[in-house]
Amino acid sequence: MLFNSKKNHVLPGFSLAMGMTIAYLSLIVLLPLASIFVKTATLTLDQFWHVITTPRVLASFRLSFGAALIAASINVVFGLLLAWCLVRYRFVGRRLVDALIDLPFALPTAVAGIALTALYAPNGWIGAYLARFGIKVAFTPLGILLAMIFIGLPFVVRTVQPILEDMEVELEEAAASLGAHRWSTFRYVILPALTPALLTGFALAFARAVGEYGSVIFIAGNMPMVSEIAPLMIITKLEQYDYAGATAIALAMLMLSFFLLLSINLLQGWQASIRLGTSKGKVA
Repeated sequence: MLFNSKKNHVLPGFSLAMGMTIAYLSLIVLLPLASIFVKTATLTLDQFWHVITTPRVLASFRLSFGAALIAASINVVFGLLLAWCLVRYRFVGRRLVDALIDLPFALPTAVAGIALTALYAPNGWIGAYLARFGIKVAFTPLGILLAMIFIGLPFVVRTVQPILEDMEVELEEAAASLGAHRWSTFRYVILPALTPALLTGFALAFARAVGEYGSVIFIAGNMPMVSEIAPLMIITKLEQYDYAGATAIALAMLMLSFFLLLSINLLQGWQASIRLGTSKGKVA
């Protein structure tokens, strides 16, 4: 019996597949990003630094990145709870809840922003009730945080959910039979297996939130130095025909986002290496 040493692949040969991949990525990703660097290069270093360090731009950076980090952190907690309920429990309306999680994916961002503003405005259904306690959501940084939580939650749930579905319940039962409390079982058995998925969901939610414009712009209020996000500063520069200034702000956002996402990826790799070393030690 003769065996073919070459593996059969669905896609054509490596050279052709790799060439098509690089060409596609160049057209869709690399060229647009390269244009940002090229346009920003028309500015001197002093001009670039002046654009991105003006008080108004710095305030927008602090708001966009700070609110995105807080929103992603909140989504990690409540996204895990949602995924846990959907996977481990059966209840009436479970399929409806599961479908509603994907709503921010399908809903136009402008519609989401208008809906949130209508709900949380001082005369809205929820905003009017909160106003009695002196809590104002719409047209404040709190409203921006709410919009970022809304659009980022599905990323965490859909990232964690498959891991929970594949996780063996017998591991938890074994821990319980050995006398472990629920918190100890979650901390030492469940959480280590979910940590890579949680970090991935956090990174995706953060990346979506930091560049979000449509759902945030309506509820933000857009007050300079108070509730003005960084993407709005880019739009403002474009409306003023300051294309170099707009690309300078975009480049600063790109570099900051890349650094944060790279740090998260390195943390994932570090945790994976620790788990691999621990498993090898147990085998030995």
